[in-house]
Amino acid sequence: MIKNFIEKSWLLIVASLAFGLLLAGTNEYLDPLIKEQQAKKFSDLAGAMVEGAADFQTVSDKPIKIKSAKGKDIEVKSLKRGVDEAGNTIGWAFEAVGSGFADKIKLVIAVDAKFETIKGFGVLSSNETPGFGDKIGKKNHKFVTQFPGTPAEELTLSKIGDYGNPDVEIIAISGATVTSDAVVSIFNTYISQVKAVLKEKGLL
Repeated sequence: MIKNFIEKSWLLIVASLAFGLLLAGTNEYLDPLIKEQQAKKFSDLAGAMVEGAADFQTVSDKPIKIKSAKGKDIEVKSLKRGVDEAGNTIGWAFEAVGSGFADKIKLVIAVDAKFETIKGFGVLSSNETPGFGDKIGKKNHKFVTQFPGTPAEELTLSKIGDYGNPDVEIIAISGATVTSDAVVSIFNTYISQVKAVLKEKGLL
């Protein structure tokens, strides 16, 4: 019976093995390219927020760890120091991740040199609802433009308020409260903890 099965299914077995090897080879080839593109996007987003940065230097060889709202460990990837031509620190940028309405939202958050003021955020990846939640990726949208100048402190979310007054109260995107809350939650998870780590390392 086993012999009969092998005789009838050898082509399927060979094809499956070949397909598996092809996928592994493709992944090995594409992985460095994907990482390179992600690094470039990070630098482009961070550079647009930390004006005057000549370079972004990695703070630590190993990703630092913070805690999620549920107490789970989170690795902070791409924590970098923005420096000018003279090597002076003029800002900080890091990747921050959280759950959105549809999927994970990955942001680049930037703050000033003293980690006192938010310089803004950019979207590395997001699958939020087109026409509503995806507005977090539009740099000129009023939801996005209210972050620069806001104190790097605990933020709150409101459905009404003044978009033009940079403070800790963030006004939600109409029709996308869940996505807006997700962005605010990401900030609240990362800002204070990353600042604390930098202080521990004597970098602030």
